[in-house]
Amino acid sequence: MKGAQTTRRGFLKHVAAAGAAAVGFPTFIRPSALGLAGTVAPSGRSTMGSIGAGGRGMQDTNALLGRSDVRVLAACDVYEAYRQRAKQAINGRYGNSDCATYRDFRDLLARRDIDAVLVATPDHWHAIPTIEACRAGKDVFCEKPLTLTIHEGRKMVEAARRYGRVVCDGSQRVLGDCGRIAQYVLSGALGEVKEIWIGCGGPSVPCDLPGHPIPVGLDWDFWLGPAPYLPFNRKFLPHDWRPYREFSGGAMTNWGGHWFGGALYTLDMEQTGPTQIIPPTGGEPLTYVFANGIRMYVRPGRGIQRVRGALGETPSKDQPPRGSNTGFRTYKGRGGVEGDFLHCVRTRQLPFRDVEIAHRTATVCHLGNIACWLGRPLRWDPDRETFGGDDEANRWLDRPRRAPWRL
Repeated sequence: MKGAQTTRRGFLKHVAAAGAAAVGFPTFIRPSALGLAGTVAPSGRSTMGSIGAGGRGMQDTNALLGRSDVRVLAACDVYEAYRQRAKQAINGRYGNSDCATYRDFRDLLARRDIDAVLVATPDHWHAIPTIEACRAGKDVFCEKPLTLTIHEGRKMVEAARRYGRVVCDGSQRVLGDCGRIAQYVLSGALGEVKEIWIGCGGPSVPCDLPGHPIPVGLDWDFWLGPAPYLPFNRKFLPHDWRPYREFSGGAMTNWGGHWFGGALYTLDMEQTGPTQIIPPTGGEPLTYVFANGIRMYVRPGRGIQRVRGALGETPSKDQPPRGSNTGFRTYKGRGGVEGDFLHCVRTRQLPFRDVEIAHRTATVCHLGNIACWLGRPLRWDPDRETFGGDDEANRWLDRPRRAPWRL
């Protein structure tokens, strides 16, 4: 099938083909089928497929394989070596040979027996599979950062809401690393917050790497997908594509997916964004200004480094004491961000890292990059999601996509 948006006829053909390949019934009943021996009965177990089985994708898949409330049925990757590695791990976990592998994510999405998918592809391949999964009736756990562009994020939110899907990003550090300081700040211990400092890396740069021979079994054209055509370089496998603008926003989006998310969580501003972005100049750090006057400064390092309020500030190194639990938003399910997602797949609640929140986090990352790339301050409307009257900046809201791929 050509393009990201499949025709009805093409989609039904994929469904029919997937149905013909469905596994048969077991010849005996295992204790797990009845929910015995500490396992989860099938009625409470979700089924998933993995899209992207490289470095992070395999880590996420292994995390899912360690859970009893989900069963991974299939793996998809454009590189045969990664497909086979994932297949071996999945079959080894369940003691069978049932795992199906796919090169094209649309073939996996056509399966009727899969409830949800993991999208752990390179960043430039997050939006299209997520939107197509929503159209196919699948819930989505998408690795962070959610998007390559701001426009993609809004389209992903719209797809999740239109099709009633649970979609979240995979930042485990927002709660895991920033939860304690967020709880302290949200308790009111600092009074009205004035400033927050976070550590994060810088923006991506245009790729200038030389070409290398394409490995056997890698569909390089499909790996590129909507990105501009570039020659293969061995650094791209499994994840050294991150520094390059064609595929990623660099450390700004990679680590920013965690730390900007943690900052918005701490400030209780996960549904909005800044109104001004000031790039680093003359020794001054990258600065975000919010409508309520709070300023967020970005310096080298990682994590939330300090928060200053009307009543004082947090230590710069040691974690502050815990504050009140009142109004503190946390996971709904057990077992980290994956457990929260799977709980919400079953209950149809919004997950801790809901797609709207993940989109707002990614947007802050992208805004920092755009300000740095243009080298000047920007004004942002977080409600309309546009740079008012700034045509040059607005051109960065999205990127051209290589045919035939489109949102």
